[in-house]
Amino acid sequence: MAARKKDSPAAPSPAVAAPALRFIDLFCGIGGFRQAFEKEGCECIFSSDWDSWARKTYEANFREEPAGDIRLVHASSILAHDILCGGFPCQPFSLAGVSKKNSLGRAHGFEDEKQGNLFYEIVRLLDYHRPAAFVLENVKNLKNHDKGTTFRIIYQALAENLGYQVHVKIIDARHWLPQRRERIFLVGFREPRAFLFPPEPAEGPRLGSILERDSDPRYTLSDKLWQYLQDYAKKHAAKGNGFGCSVFDATGVARTLSARYHKDGSEILIQQQGKNPRRLTPRECARLMGYPDSFRITVSDTQAYRQFGNSVAVPVVSAIARQVIDALRQPAGTVPELVLE
Repeated sequence: MAARKKDSPAAPSPAVAAPALRFIDLFCGIGGFRQAFEKEGCECIFSSDWDSWARKTYEANFREEPAGDIRLVHASSILAHDILCGGFPCQPFSLAGVSKKNSLGRAHGFEDEKQGNLFYEIVRLLDYHRPAAFVLENVKNLKNHDKGTTFRIIYQALAENLGYQVHVKIIDARHWLPQRRERIFLVGFREPRAFLFPPEPAEGPRLGSILERDSDPRYTLSDKLWQYLQDYAKKHAAKGNGFGCSVFDATGVARTLSARYHKDGSEILIQQQGKNPRRLTPRECARLMGYPDSFRITVSDTQAYRQFGNSVAVPVVSAIARQVIDALRQPAGTVPELVLE
């Protein structure tokens, strides 16, 4: 009689992949949050921004045009989601924005009727949908605006009124990109989660990593503009002010790229051998914010400079997204009380 074959061990069941976490992209600009969260495997189900030029760039890259003014969008028309993302307008709280508005006698912060109260649109949607988490970004000065009153109101709305566990940290993008860019991030969870902000790499890249080999000569400053910027810097240096242009070589780390870069590029100029310095090209600005070279720039240089200057630093958001996703994949539970940094 032939020997009976032993039963083969049962093949292990294939692992069931966790469903993609779904997020919404508020005040989306050109899609920095989306770029980061989709890279980490999340699915965007809604986006919104009131700037028509930003929506054009967003559509060119993500094949859908964001909704317009979020104040006109009913919460019930947005599908349920796991994470709410938003870099709500920073101009009402930034040092430059507050200074300019003060000089013009205009309101800033929450008193800015056009932009200051858009934070409450985030509150409205959080209250309606109760997503498991949120990630918000704004300028560093948000924490000190109006002697800390603005931030206390924001924190109270999120943590006390809505009941989210809120984590706060100011992060400098220079650890991921060749740019000094400090921004405040607020990460919240509906239930307590074991969350930590991502560790900062020891040393970030230098400007040489994002510079094009042969830039168009039109980005080189004219003799007239270069002389004006040098004279302007000398005038303010004599008064003890820090205003002026900044010239970097390939080994440097740039100042913060701002939305005003299109005016003269003075905050980040690139040294050239035997020539006047030049401003960054739009593609270099995209790289400086962490966008891949596949990202389409379909607008004018002026609009592109504004858009990248207003964007989030994509690698920073990606690092935070990974931590948020890890926290949401773990069981909810009690964690130590937050210590604001």
